[in-house]
Amino acid sequence: MHPSLSSHTGAQKQDLEPVFHPGKTYLYDYKTFVLHGLPGSGLAMAGVRLTCKLEISCVSQSDHLLQIQSPKLEEYNGFWPMDPFTPSPRLTEIITACFSQAFKFEYTEGRVGNIFAPEDCPILCINLVRGILNMLQLTIKKSQNVYELQEAGIEGICQTRYIIQDYGKNKRATISKSRDLTDCQEQAVKNVGMAYIRPCPTCPLKVRNIKGTSMFTYKMKYDDGGALMTSATSKQVYQISPFNEPSGAAVVDASQELSLVNIKRISIRAPKTQLQNQGSLRYHFSGELLQMPIPLIRIKNPDLQLTETLRQLVEKDEEGATKEASAKFLQMVQFFRIVTLDQIESLWAQFAKDPPYRHWFLSAICAAGATDTFRFLKRKIHDEKLSIWEAVTTLPLAFHFITPNKQTLEVASTFLTCPQIQKAPMQRIIVYLAYGSMVNKYCAQTSFYPNELLQPLHNLATEATSKGDAKGMALALKAIGNAGEPASIKRILKFLPTFSLAAASLPNRIHADAVLALRKIARKDPAKVREISLQVFMDNTLAPNVRMVACVVLFETKPALPTVTAMASSLLTEPSLQVASFTYSHMKALAVGRIPQLYHLSAACNMAIKLLSPRLDRLTFRYSKVIHTGIYSHEYQAGTIWRFYLMNSPSTMFPSDIITKVRGYYANTATDIIEVGLQSQGLTKLIRKQNIPFAEYDTYKTLKELAKMLPGWKELPSEDSLVSTYIKIFGQEIAYVNIDKDAIQQTMMSLTGSSNWQPVVKKVMEEVQQGISGRWTLPIMVGELRHIVPTVVGLPLELSLCGTTLAQAVADVKIQISPPLSDNFRPSQLLEANVDVHADIKPKAHSHMIAMMGINTQYLQSGLEFHAEFSANTTMKFDARINMKEKNLKIETSPCHQEVELAAVRSEVYAISRNMEEVNSEKKSQLLPKEDVQSISHQPFQPSDGSSKPGSWKQSNTPAVISKGYHQGSEEQHHHSVEGRLYARTFCTKFDSLGCSACLSLKTRNSAFLRNTYLHKLVGELEGKIVLKPVHTDADADQIQLEIQAGPKAASKIINMASSGSKEEEETSPYEDIQVKLKKILGIENVFKVANNTRHRKRRVHRTEKSAATDLWAEPGAAHLSSLSSSSTASSADGKEPGNEHKKGERRQSGKRHGSSSSGGRSSNSVSSASSKICSSSREDHSGERHCSEDSEYSYQQANLPAYQFWSNPADEWDSRREILNSSVSSSSSSASDEGISRAVSQPEFLGDSKPPVLAAVLRALHRNEQLTGLQLVLYTDTQPLRSRMQMFVSSITGSSRWKLCADASVINSREVSGSLKWGKDCQDYHVATQIATGRFAAYPAMQMKLQWPKVPSIVRTTSRWLYSFLPGAAYMLGYSQKQQRGPSHQATLIMALTSPRTCDVVLKLPELTIYNRAIRLPLPFPSSSTPISTLPSPDQNVFSQATLSIIENLKARCSVFQNAITTFNGVEFNYSMPAHCYHVLVQDCSPELKFLVMMKRLEESADLTAINVRLANHEVDMYVSHGHIQLKINGVQASANVPYTSNSDASVLISSEKEGLSLKAPDYGLDKLYYDGHRLEIQVAFWMAGKTCGICGRYDAEKEREYQMPSGYLAKDAVSFGQSWIISEDPCAGACKLQRRFVKIEKPGAFEKAAAKCFSVEPVLRCAEGCATASTVPLSVGFHCVPADSTLNLDGQIRLDLKSEDIVSEVSAHTACSCPQRSCPV
Repeated sequence: MHPSLSSHTGAQKQDLEPVFHPGKTYLYDYKTFVLHGLPGSGLAMAGVRLTCKLEISCVSQSDHLLQIQSPKLEEYNGFWPMDPFTPSPRLTEIITACFSQAFKFEYTEGRVGNIFAPEDCPILCINLVRGILNMLQLTIKKSQNVYELQEAGIEGICQTRYIIQDYGKNKRATISKSRDLTDCQEQAVKNVGMAYIRPCPTCPLKVRNIKGTSMFTYKMKYDDGGALMTSATSKQVYQISPFNEPSGAAVVDASQELSLVNIKRISIRAPKTQLQNQGSLRYHFSGELLQMPIPLIRIKNPDLQLTETLRQLVEKDEEGATKEASAKFLQMVQFFRIVTLDQIESLWAQFAKDPPYRHWFLSAICAAGATDTFRFLKRKIHDEKLSIWEAVTTLPLAFHFITPNKQTLEVASTFLTCPQIQKAPMQRIIVYLAYGSMVNKYCAQTSFYPNELLQPLHNLATEATSKGDAKGMALALKAIGNAGEPASIKRILKFLPTFSLAAASLPNRIHADAVLALRKIARKDPAKVREISLQVFMDNTLAPNVRMVACVVLFETKPALPTVTAMASSLLTEPSLQVASFTYSHMKALAVGRIPQLYHLSAACNMAIKLLSPRLDRLTFRYSKVIHTGIYSHEYQAGTIWRFYLMNSPSTMFPSDIITKVRGYYANTATDIIEVGLQSQGLTKLIRKQNIPFAEYDTYKTLKELAKMLPGWKELPSEDSLVSTYIKIFGQEIAYVNIDKDAIQQTMMSLTGSSNWQPVVKKVMEEVQQGISGRWTLPIMVGELRHIVPTVVGLPLELSLCGTTLAQAVADVKIQISPPLSDNFRPSQLLEANVDVHADIKPKAHSHMIAMMGINTQYLQSGLEFHAEFSANTTMKFDARINMKEKNLKIETSPCHQEVELAAVRSEVYAISRNMEEVNSEKKSQLLPKEDVQSISHQPFQPSDGSSKPGSWKQSNTPAVISKGYHQGSEEQHHHSVEGRLYARTFCTKFDSLGCSACLSLKTRNSAFLRNTYLHKLVGELEGKIVLKPVHTDADADQIQLEIQAGPKAASKIINMASSGSKEEEETSPYEDIQVKLKKILGIENVFKVANNTRHRKRRVHRTEKSAATDLWAEPGAAHLSSLSSSSTASSADGKEPGNEHKKGERRQSGKRHGSSSSGGRSSNSVSSASSKICSSSREDHSGERHCSEDSEYSYQQANLPAYQFWSNPADEWDSRREILNSSVSSSSSSASDEGISRAVSQPEFLGDSKPPVLAAVLRALHRNEQLTGLQLVLYTDTQPLRSRMQMFVSSITGSSRWKLCADASVINSREVSGSLKWGKDCQDYHVATQIATGRFAAYPAMQMKLQWPKVPSIVRTTSRWLYSFLPGAAYMLGYSQKQQRGPSHQATLIMALTSPRTCDVVLKLPELTIYNRAIRLPLPFPSSSTPISTLPSPDQNVFSQATLSIIENLKARCSVFQNAITTFNGVEFNYSMPAHCYHVLVQDCSPELKFLVMMKRLEESADLTAINVRLANHEVDMYVSHGHIQLKINGVQASANVPYTSNSDASVLISSEKEGLSLKAPDYGLDKLYYDGHRLEIQVAFWMAGKTCGICGRYDAEKEREYQMPSGYLAKDAVSFGQSWIISEDPCAGACKLQRRFVKIEKPGAFEKAAAKCFSVEPVLRCAEGCATASTVPLSVGFHCVPADSTLNLDGQIRLDLKSEDIVSEVSAHTACSCPQRSCPV
């Protein structure tokens, strides 16, 4: 018989809602359990099971009674399903007591209403009742059998699907329903500590890490009165996948079973006590929020238990048991959440005077986060019971951990008005910022919040504005930004000039803070913030840094494509290149992002940069940038990004505002982990000479008067030296500091009572000499994250994470300085003093993290518990003596006498079961069984003989236990158990000479053999530790010494040390030369003998019958470096096996080298042939046969590899035959280049033969038998004008050891640098060499870096192969082209060719791969000639040093004037013809200091001749041409142009002859150099003058689009208007310049608004003085302001026309020359 099933409608069916008839009692059996664990057999699980009898009776139409009888609670902890449940009798008694009375509930038409329970019934029991009644919740639609709806349940109102199968003839029906727990409204969920984690509402559900569903099945039976529920089952599954792996998920399985047993004819007795309404079916949270995810504590007398815990905690701390101390600290936090305020006060009175107890007490108070602990802290600060340091450290932590609610917010508001906090600026900042964060957390929990929460912050902003307090405004804006509420937008707009005219007078940093305050508001109201930030961004009148900050906020709102396109369009005409560069780079950074939450924004930016790329892609790092780096895994839906916002200021060469932030993405959430901001201004004053009285000089007064002659001239605002930094954690600003001169002086005064730094330094030194001794402990609760949801059973499912960090240090440091510091202390006295230091420092750190998945209530805990620990421990005990005068440092310490664990990481996972009544009977099972079970692949086959027994296949062998010992030397311990479940490995390195060894031990035992996921790899046991342990020898070391000697006495230290170990040898050769003796002592005479012999040895190539592929890092045996070029084709008939190659190395090197020339010729022919194959004989098999392979080229770009070869330039010769290869870059290298590097690194010259050592260092261990062991280092240098060299030798001073390290670096000539590193026995085992040379590549200047590795250790080869495997993919991602071809097997070459000052070509040649790219942009311009190199630089110039100096010089600003061509500081070129006799302001200091002025005029005698006037301090310098000679006047007195002139003022001025003219240098004024020869003028200013100059030479602010700035700050329309605006007007009667500025008027009948009008120029125009005739004019575009013809406005009025709007632009004539009659001037 088939049931009737319809998708939409069906026949009218009987009522299916369960009916409980009055007068009857329905008896049900109820079974439920919850299990937590990982899916799969063989792993431990934990859970609880509840069984009981239910009686349900109807007492009225809607009221029903529920009586629970015989409850039995059992715990499960073991391996499912083999182990049984364990009864928990004491917990069963508690549940039985709370179920003793009946519960009442409303039930109508299958829906459960309110629930009534006794007033004293625990919430846990009421929620269990909710779980039972949740099974009765049914919503039946009579007309449909399949339907979906939103149904209320214990989890909230969730999407539910019903399927009804009606067996009408049997009078039975089956109802199935399923609930999607990820699609719920009013969901019952509680999050703690997650206010700063932002979910992504638009992300798909598949990326969620927590997924849940529940399924119900009901068996119904029709009777005469309705439907009877005969049975009901439910199953709920939560899947938790921390790494978003489909197979790597932990599972929570909750099941319920309800079956009808009997129906009685009697009703349940009504309860005698009054029942209280406990609400609806929705789960209620209560006591579980108090219990931290730590082992349960049975609380009987909390204050006494807290006292005992605190005592134990201090004892463990003093013993150094950091692990136990961390556990006790968490228990203290748990206790503080329970005790009352009076109990806290009592404990404080008991322990406040004991520093160790006091410190732990305050730390736990902060972490507790309870209302009473918050009140206690407020009371102690108000009563001044806490020191300043205690208050500063406790306040941020207390506000961070406090649970925000109405009570705690009320307490927090009292902190703001506390007088003690108001008096301390740092405390005031912390409290206001923390209050804003607290408001943000509170508003994140509720959709409604009262406006009075923000009122204290708004009041602070209003009060600071009325007082003009910039610091108060900044604090208010930052606190409002932390709160992040849209209700504060109106307050913020009052600080932005775009919306409030009154804000224009505020500092720029206040404007920037106002914009940044909108960032968090954008998360709640993105549309409004987007509108505001876009207007600020478009406002060109604002400072560039304010607009750049607006750009950051705008992109935080995730604008759509139209907004992004509008921004891109505005940048096409953007006058500020700083803003344009910043916005473009920000778009570019977003365009490459792969974060799903930013996908639409990335796509929009990707389209927008197509519009901007040609214009803005070439800007240097002089302009503002956004640097972005990040990684994101779509597979695991996790990643992180790191951004740098570099905002340059026009007044600095380097960024003035830097913001860096790290943001993490996990599943569908995002959080700002950390953000640090740094703002600086006026710091250039610190890098130049101070205390120069510029305001007292005549130049300052002259420039003040001169400013009146320039129309609308505006002085730049003054800048106070300021450094401001802030830090944000999880998006909340926790502190910021403003460091200026006043702040530094106040700090010095408060610490030392003096504002002079010399007494401060002396006092610090005196304090240090008194010694530093004590014990410091810093416990911090890192965080507590909790996510709690209900299960269908009625028990909470909690996912929690809790962590603590404990840092401890014990120190005893004593310092003595001799001779003692004098009263008139100077820091230079320290350079002649002896310093003795005795230190015993023991730092220690321990971090403990606990993660839990399961049930966590105050009554019981059951689930999986993950523990991770990190510990670090070390001891630094030493004596040091520093002799500054003798340049000697000596440190003595004791060797390790016992095993020390330096660092360790451990993690383990348990299945735990705990309950409050049986605290001591904790059940804990490791997730993996202790015995490994072999896989089927490891089971042996047993024949069917008499020896085999039934069931023997079940037996398995248990592997041996891994030893925990540490192996010595290079031995390794490596074990793999069956199926890879157990892994253990130990790496040890012995330092015999120092008597110790270091071991790295790794051990892991996980469940990855079941499923290869990250979760299964994490589940189990993991241990990694670094251990330092002693090495016992025949004579143990007593002491370890390190002595460093620099200067002339370095050689004596080596000799004395060696003499102490070989006295007899010293006596046999008393007259030996000191250099020879040093060579013998160091044991390096054999090194140079070998080097000299190997220079002429012949390379022998090994031959085998079997060829192998070339290995990049293969070990080539003893082959010499110079024979590694692939051009060599010499072969050998020696047929030894490869394994004997190393043993026969010396035999091969005994022959003479020959045939290299012919081999090189053959190689060249093979390269130039037309064959497309690549042949090489330098294969790893050393067979000597020619191996050819097809040239398999693949390229990811259209560009082809440059067909050129690098030509090096020897110092003593230059090959005139310049050949350019026509083939692609070959695997064959230049023979000359290879021989050059071989010759460079093989020079057998020992610098000790002619130079004494400059540094000697000896690390030795002193033994009881006076034997010396250890290492010694000697450094030699030889510096010459053209050649310099450095050699370093490290050797063992142990008698039998011949291990040495030899390093040699030399500048061979002005274009070549080489270096080599050899180590091993007599420096012959391993060898690495490098060479850097300059030359040309395809006629461009180039640099080649070559690296050769004849032989390296195996670990280096293994690591290099691993890195090499990523290289092709990385090259592809970076846009480089690639070419597969053979090259020298142990050589890498990098060539960089400078194709322009801003671009270079790069070619990287590797043994099997060539990577190249063209036109790579350089961050800074590199000076280069525009024509190809044809000649070499002169030999007396060092190319490398010259390149560095050239880059620095190229960054300096230069302005030049030659004839009519002018080049400004920003590199803008234009033509301007200066009117004769009129001085123009070429460049002047426009800062408030007004340090210098340079004016220039054209002489009438010749259009090419000019005269300049320079004002510096009290000097007026005139340079001009008279009768063909350069003339010089200083303060009106003729001076000789050939004799250097030097001023005697506070700032130096030097005037001297140079080439054909004069040069003036005044670096203290910011004028680095001025050169004048009558025709040309060149000016170079200092770095720190950036943005502070004005005049025709420009602002020196890199804003090329705003170069034509007139004295008023407005932009001129053309070069002529710009140049004429800087003319200095003179008295036409007394001066030579007859041009005057006047406003002009034009008549425009009908041209303006179709009516007659008169128009006046908004800028003055040059006109000849009254009485003079015009000799020449020039057309000029001028803006005009028009008024009606009958307006009273005229030129004679006092109205400033330059402030009027510009209505039209018209061309007028400006006078440039005048003819004036001779007239007498009034005296």
